[in-house]
Amino acid sequence: MEGFTKLVQLMATLRSEKGCPWDRKQTTKAFKTFLLEEVYELIDAIETDDSKALNEELGDLLFHIVFISQICKERGLFDIEDVVNSIYEKMYRRHPHVFSNTDSSDRPIETRWENIKKQEKESYSLLSNIPDTIPALLRAYIISRRAARVGFDWEKVDDVYEKVFEEIDELRKAETSKNPASVREEIGDLLFTIVNIARFHNVDPEDALRFTSDKFIRRFSYIEKKTDIENSSLSAMDKLWNEIKDIEKKGG
Repeated sequence: MEGFTKLVQLMATLRSEKGCPWDRKQTTKAFKTFLLEEVYELIDAIETDDSKALNEELGDLLFHIVFISQICKERGLFDIEDVVNSIYEKMYRRHPHVFSNTDSSDRPIETRWENIKKQEKESYSLLSNIPDTIPALLRAYIISRRAARVGFDWEKVDDVYEKVFEEIDELRKAETSKNPASVREEIGDLLFTIVNIARFHNVDPEDALRFTSDKFIRRFSYIEKKTDIENSSLSAMDKLWNEIKDIEKKGG
């Protein structure tokens, strides 16, 4: 891992008195936005299946990890070696079915994983450590997936569809009551239930919605190119919308 060692040394130089003024003034909190940007760029590279971009974005993310670790080293907290050792030990410990003969049970791997986490933490909750800052749709997916691991789930997807219809009825009642807080709550309940339909179909709802949003942009852009959109009727725009749909279905 000579390359990794060189990267760590480079980062130490950048943060030294003879290093870069911009790098020297950074703090861990400054990386919140940087990290989000890098992760989304990495997701784009995965989405487009661009191996060159994927290689580059993984490098950018690694650089940020080394950067933050160097700052923490300077503060006497830990260094990059501690980070690597910590994750190694955790992954080794959580895979007894691979690295030892101590776990021969037939329990699902995810169940064993959660039991090991319970043993590691004094205060443990199945729904703890889910960041509030991640996109709400993804957070709902993670929450429902974790609850399902211990059997708190619908028995079949048809039951979830029935729940969707129930939530729609409750939303309509909330609309009738003219209560904005109730409408907000019922919309949230409906979205959460739809997330569970996605989970039953092994579909990442965040990915599905991103796909649909991109599709909408692509089709709406077609309408914009074909007509003066501000002076066009809804029926004319619908016609163009169906036109691009047909083109896409034919592979155009």
